[in-house]
Amino acid sequence: MLYDVVIIGSGFGGLACGRLLSQAGLRVVVLERHWQPGGCLQSYKRHGLTFDTGFHYVGGLAEGQKLHAVFSQLGLMALPWHRLDAEGFDRITIGSHEYVFAEGYTHFIERLSDDFPHQRVALQQYVDMLRRMADAQGDTLTDGMATNAYDWLTATFSDPLLVDVLAGSCLKTELCRESLPLMAFAHSQDSYIQSSWRLRGDGSLIADTLVEGIRQKGGEVVCKAEVTALEASDGQLSAARCSNGERYEGRWFVSDIHPSLLFPLVGDTPVLRPLFRRRMAQLANTYGMYTLSLVLKPGALPYFNHNKFVYGEGGVWNAPTPKLMVSCRVPDDGGDYAQIVDLLTPCQGDPLPLAETVIPGLRDMVSEQYASSPQTWQRFTGTPGGSAYGVRKDCRYPLLTMLSVQTPLPNLLLTGQNVMLHGLEGVAMTALETTKQIIARC
Repeated sequence: MLYDVVIIGSGFGGLACGRLLSQAGLRVVVLERHWQPGGCLQSYKRHGLTFDTGFHYVGGLAEGQKLHAVFSQLGLMALPWHRLDAEGFDRITIGSHEYVFAEGYTHFIERLSDDFPHQRVALQQYVDMLRRMADAQGDTLTDGMATNAYDWLTATFSDPLLVDVLAGSCLKTELCRESLPLMAFAHSQDSYIQSSWRLRGDGSLIADTLVEGIRQKGGEVVCKAEVTALEASDGQLSAARCSNGERYEGRWFVSDIHPSLLFPLVGDTPVLRPLFRRRMAQLANTYGMYTLSLVLKPGALPYFNHNKFVYGEGGVWNAPTPKLMVSCRVPDDGGDYAQIVDLLTPCQGDPLPLAETVIPGLRDMVSEQYASSPQTWQRFTGTPGGSAYGVRKDCRYPLLTMLSVQTPLPNLLLTGQNVMLHGLEGVAMTALETTKQIIARC
């Protein structure tokens, strides 16, 4: 059967493209290697409880903010979103002191100025930079990707502790002092300061909503259909062959899988030069995450409506420093006590001792616990090395690491967190760009 668009991979990027393209009247099929769609939005069940894998919170969903319009178009604003504490949606603990990120640019500056009154002017410059990066296009975008985030922060702030504090919530990106672009750093901060949200439920609600929307518009989502080869002729793709024995012909193809996995699937074609193939194969990736999901005893811990980011000895920007994000699921029973707490860290080892510096006695509150590692991510999502945030963007080589949605094959486009920016916001914006290019040419 001939489809208008064949989408490879059903992560958020692939499903968002499928939803937008099917809404535009195109015949779409999404091919997924795993037994369930969703990529990092997948969840799993144990003893009647559902656990998240990669999704924990998102920013910028309030009306008038960037993601609100996109999520409305995708049918996602109807989900049970729960707003985090405006007085402190993220709490950063360095040493024995907790620093608070408050919602709203002015409020954000005021709360941090309580701890750093001598840095108020610099904090205003920081917020101005976030706004500028959020609207970046053309030269501003290029400059933002070529500017080193750590260098910009240390040039703007005279207090090195505040540089650490501002980076303290960056376990939703990879802090790399030598290479992290200012644009990528700002992207991991700005929308959350506008407003921060959890789901009352697990991340698979997002995937299920997108799948349902695709099918309602006549599209297909096929699982256990790993793409094993992409046929090319006359300088473009013509069909995808899958492990289920099926062959899917298409006019357009969209890839939501890692570029290093995608291009080896394409047969010999002069359009893909050896140098390009080597470049895609050698892309560096961000680190993976270890997650410990804790089921708590009833009434053991009051629900806290914020995230905790905790650091041990050593600077925040130092890779070996023990670090941890503590995320509390909104109680499914609507009660006042936490049921599930997730501990996320890029560091191996038991995260509970560090978690207990901010939640004393946590170990004794636990009735069950389930762990996952980067190897788990790699097995279920196919991401090389279990990378949490895809291709590492590098300010030293912005043109090589900031991939475009376009490829040398004119009817093959990219989507997902390996392109442009990561996270739900970055992937949503990439999906809009990918679908816009297809719709404009159909």
